[in-house]
Amino acid sequence: MGLIFYGCIGSAQSPQATVHLTTTPPESQLIPFEAEAVKQQSPVHLKLQAVDAAGHALKNAYFRLQILTPSPTPWLTTDFPIVEGTKLLDIEANSPTGELQLQQMLPIRGNYQLLVSVTPTIANAFTPIQQTITLGVAENWIKYRNGGILAVILLIVGLGGGWVIGGPQNIQPGEFAPQRVRLLLSGATLVAIMALVVVNVSAELPDSHAHEHHQEHSQKVDNPPVLQSKGLELRLAGNDHTTVGKLANFTAQVIDTQTGKPATDVLFSVKATQMEHDWITFAYLGTPDTTGKLVWKQQFFDGAPYKVDVEVSPQPTAVHQFSPFRVSKDIDVEPVAPPVTVRFTSLAYFTSIVVAGLLLGLGWRRGWTIKAWLNT
Repeated sequence: MGLIFYGCIGSAQSPQATVHLTTTPPESQLIPFEAEAVKQQSPVHLKLQAVDAAGHALKNAYFRLQILTPSPTPWLTTDFPIVEGTKLLDIEANSPTGELQLQQMLPIRGNYQLLVSVTPTIANAFTPIQQTITLGVAENWIKYRNGGILAVILLIVGLGGGWVIGGPQNIQPGEFAPQRVRLLLSGATLVAIMALVVVNVSAELPDSHAHEHHQEHSQKVDNPPVLQSKGLELRLAGNDHTTVGKLANFTAQVIDTQTGKPATDVLFSVKATQMEHDWITFAYLGTPDTTGKLVWKQQFFDGAPYKVDVEVSPQPTAVHQFSPFRVSKDIDVEPVAPPVTVRFTSLAYFTSIVVAGLLLGLGWRRGWTIKAWLNT
């Protein structure tokens, strides 16, 4: 009984199979995507490796990876609030080596959740793995610097206004306030109205564009691009248009035209490119499943047009060697305006800084005036 009990304890405490995540650059250096960056940006390289209790790679594995974006932040929103709390990627892929490698642009700051499922392609080869990995992305320090500069400017504006209002004023008969105060209040009101107009109009323009965009493509038929070369047929099926915050579905498949059977001894190279600035948001290189397919879903987070390229090439050990060839699909992405709460929260922050400066300037000027009066 003691030996059995000891064996049960040892079994329960023995290391289990797990999935290791490696990123390039390292997690401590990750920053989110910057829409107006001057330098060309590159996606983060993610490497997932399934290993057994001894640390050896699990061969002949089938991965499913889901990347969930950080939860919404109502008090301090990110650059892409619609993306918060959504699914960024969902990919299923074969891995004879027990590794899954891909490149993915991470659009916002916060903690991403990577839901990883690993199952054997050979029955009972190993126990399936279900694991959740957290990947933290810190905000770019430049955003804090720019925010601090803007806050200082607004505070100075408020201090100046408070200084003017708090000074000695002469009110003429029939006036409710001195001329300088009336001019200051009129200017502040005009600036507030202009800010409200700009915020709301700029937010409504993407909605209008998205509506026209949807009307234009609502009747568009999805004709998957197909290309035949060297006895193989490559087909890329999926959505021609999608919306920010939602996943677009894609399937790439290779068929042997002579036998009509799927070709599995090939390599898929997938790349999603943003057309306006020519940067890559997603890239993957791997093998198809037993049906010759690669299935994935991805989100296009910035509302710009994209192009998805799929290139097929032979594996080094493949009997049928051929020159790589590719198919492409253009993706129209409908932008989505930020929620009204996000817009007015930001406006409230800016207004509160000006008001705080106004009160400080008013108190400072009145205190200075009283002190000067006492000295006289």
